[in-house]
Amino acid sequence: MAETPAAEPSAVRDPTTRRHDSVVIRFSGDSGDGMQLTGDQFTNTSAVLGNDVSTFPDFPAEIRAPAGTIPGLSGFQVNFSSTEIYTAGDEPQVLVAMNPAAITANLEDLRPGGVIIVNEDAFTRNNLRKAGYASSPLDDDSLRGYEVHRVPLTTLTRNALADVEGMTTQQKDLCKNAFALGLAFWLFDRPLETTLNFYEKKFAKRPQVVEANTRALKAGYAFGETSEAFSGRMQVPSRTEVEAGTYRRITGNEAVVLGLVAAAHKADKPLFYGSYPITPASPILEGLAALKSFDVRTFQAEDEIAAIGSVIGAAFGGALAATASSGPGIALKSEGINLAVVLELPMVIVNVQRGGPSTGLPTKTEQADLLEVLFGRNGESPMPVLAAATSADCFDLTIEACRIAVRHMTPVFLLSDGYLANNSEPWRIPDVGSIPPIEAAHRTDPDGYQPYMRDPHTLARPWVLPGTPGLEHRIGGLGKQDGSGNVSYDPEDHEEIVRIRADKVARVADSIPEAEVFGPDQGDLLVIGWGGTFGAIRAATEHMQQQGRSVASLHLRHLNPFPRNLGNVIGRYRQVLVPELNMGQLAMLLQARFPVRVVSLNKVQGQPFKIREISDKIRSILD
Repeated sequence: MAETPAAEPSAVRDPTTRRHDSVVIRFSGDSGDGMQLTGDQFTNTSAVLGNDVSTFPDFPAEIRAPAGTIPGLSGFQVNFSSTEIYTAGDEPQVLVAMNPAAITANLEDLRPGGVIIVNEDAFTRNNLRKAGYASSPLDDDSLRGYEVHRVPLTTLTRNALADVEGMTTQQKDLCKNAFALGLAFWLFDRPLETTLNFYEKKFAKRPQVVEANTRALKAGYAFGETSEAFSGRMQVPSRTEVEAGTYRRITGNEAVVLGLVAAAHKADKPLFYGSYPITPASPILEGLAALKSFDVRTFQAEDEIAAIGSVIGAAFGGALAATASSGPGIALKSEGINLAVVLELPMVIVNVQRGGPSTGLPTKTEQADLLEVLFGRNGESPMPVLAAATSADCFDLTIEACRIAVRHMTPVFLLSDGYLANNSEPWRIPDVGSIPPIEAAHRTDPDGYQPYMRDPHTLARPWVLPGTPGLEHRIGGLGKQDGSGNVSYDPEDHEEIVRIRADKVARVADSIPEAEVFGPDQGDLLVIGWGGTFGAIRAATEHMQQQGRSVASLHLRHLNPFPRNLGNVIGRYRQVLVPELNMGQLAMLLQARFPVRVVSLNKVQGQPFKIREISDKIRSILD
């Protein structure tokens, strides 16, 4: 955590230091090279200094792909800035490449004239072959136009740790990421203290590891100071306009964890979380398992069906119940979710979307589960669907999902995605007292009780704890009569309760915010997005507005039901553009619902949108 605004790292600047508003750096190497840890520590230090930060971790799906190959690469991109930013950046200005494969995979993204720092020790004949090179790109014209720094990272790390007793050469080589991080800290005028403190705490029981990483980090920093190989340092000042408060860096999965715990506290309920591990949702289970002291119960089920069954049971028993999965797991849970729809029990189902179909791209992002969560169950089974816009927004939307579930007695879907789940950004820790309570009342009066009697405003049925005297009741998945809940095959009874459930979900629109537009309230083009596309859309819209274009953006956080004013807003623009990481799912829904021309911008590459991709599409439409 850091109080903001923070001071700049140094009051005295080196005359060769070049100031930048923002810089994007990407670390890339084998999955065993510690790139995630390296990027994580660079991000933490930048956040402590008061920079706005946004990250994009990118790691392989294989447990251990062959070392030196492109499928085995692990990357971490950090965008740190003196102004507000919305994405991890379109293109890095600096690439730290731990092997030839990192050059092959990332060179296309690197900005022309960018800085490349390579571990030249890794450019062996075998590694070059694995990366598809006939000769070393360090020795031909492949990298012409870039500022290339050949650093023997492996050799320098071994030299720095030469007198550390009891370490094998292989163990010393594991510290070369610390050397690279130290060099990056020097290049960007970042202090070492945050990472040194991290080493002390993380490896407190392994003093040899603390010493080795500390030495390597300091050696990398010293190399930058003494090598005279760099034309100058880069400095990104801290932000000056930041809302006062206590901040921490947070990922989308971490925000969901804290949101569930906060919602349970606000509902004065124990939290039950039952799930089956699946990428990229597993960290939610891991995070909640560490918070049992906050009246949290976690259950790692043997499969997805057991997981949803446990959550249904917990909701029936009166707990605030939740589960999470990804697209394949949601498909397996679908029958149980449908049972929850019929039982009308409150629960939250988080879908952290990934590339599909089937196993697909487990560690890559996608937005292709919207139609699945809306219609991927048999029969008429509507559910409220929410989608977080940013990693930090996952906290607020998780609480909102829990509030809707309890208020309307219904399961609720919350959509996240691989980008939001793993991306990190500064989050201002809210005052818990400012979060309104969640009214979770249980009926105890048996007078006139029926299991499907309804609140006249929300159409919610009563939430009765099992064993409450005089309120014994039967519920199940068979067709039933509204009110009594008695099993009924009468056609009119079935249609009536189906329509009531649909009306209940539609009434959620009465209590959610209206759609708000960023930009002019009427004009030539409205860009509508949802989920993790928020940052790229917002940045592209700002860019186009600065060029005098008649364009606005609207980001939907409630996808079923839509905000009640959405039709009126859309009608004020000549055209609508919907960028999505799918083949046009929201675009299809909007085109079917509203009389407006909808243009789709679709991408299914397992990667988030770049700002320029959306800017170019906006420009082509308006031109």
